[in-house]
Amino acid sequence: MNTYAMGRGGRAEAERMARGTVTESAARAGLAARGVIYLLVGALALQISFGDGGHQADRGGALAELSRQPLGSVLLWALGVGLAGMALWRLSEAVFGSAGTDGRSAKKRLLAVVRCVFYCCVAYSVLSFAAGSGGGGSSDRQSRDVTARVLDLPAGQWLVGVAGAGIAVAGAWIGVAAARRTYRKQLRQAAMPRWGRRLTDITGVGGGVARGLVFTAAGAFAVRAAVDTDPGRAKGLDDTLRSFAGTPLGPWLLTLVAAGLVLFGVFSFALARWRRV
Repeated sequence: MNTYAMGRGGRAEAERMARGTVTESAARAGLAARGVIYLLVGALALQISFGDGGHQADRGGALAELSRQPLGSVLLWALGVGLAGMALWRLSEAVFGSAGTDGRSAKKRLLAVVRCVFYCCVAYSVLSFAAGSGGGGSSDRQSRDVTARVLDLPAGQWLVGVAGAGIAVAGAWIGVAAARRTYRKQLRQAAMPRWGRRLTDITGVGGGVARGLVFTAAGAFAVRAAVDTDPGRAKGLDDTLRSFAGTPLGPWLLTLVAAGLVLFGVFSFALARWRRV
């Protein structure tokens, strides 16, 4: 066998392993871990909408809430490992491509790289919190600090503005994609019972639209921070959610968005069960 054939055989074996049981289990664990975080954030936001403003409705608040539960430390470590599994899955998609007809396209691979980096950061944050070395700080303070540092850079105002616009556009895309139910292409629908299909439609649409709205609002606040050259205008997840209560619809809009985040958590569990990996 020549060197080229051996190389192709080695790559095929590596790809088979990457798409094997370990990576599939990592993907499903990661989706379930993501679901836990969205459930907790949504539940905390619901409490805020009902007048209990002493909670922090973001990842830090969710981790703090989880740590207070029985076996909280074990749960935190399990959550961190699950999110590390999500990063591993996205890495395999970046290297070997994802499921679907266009899974090997440059666009899908680049998106997988971005997601891999994001989940590496999230997993590190959760594992750091579990180890007692931080990682659960306020998203609002982190957002303002990062915005302030970027604004101090040459062309920092433009960088913040472009980043904010990108987040806002991504949020709109997430919401529209959810409303169009494009997630169905990722599901093993033949293996799903009728109630499972109804569940994914309800939670996928409601949760996806709410998640997209949050991203869009956060991006808009970043753009405002760039326009005003004021890092205090930037908002993390907690402040972004609270801002919905300041609209003409008042706490009702926050309640709807918070309920949507809970739905997205349930949708993540459904993906963990039925998504094609």
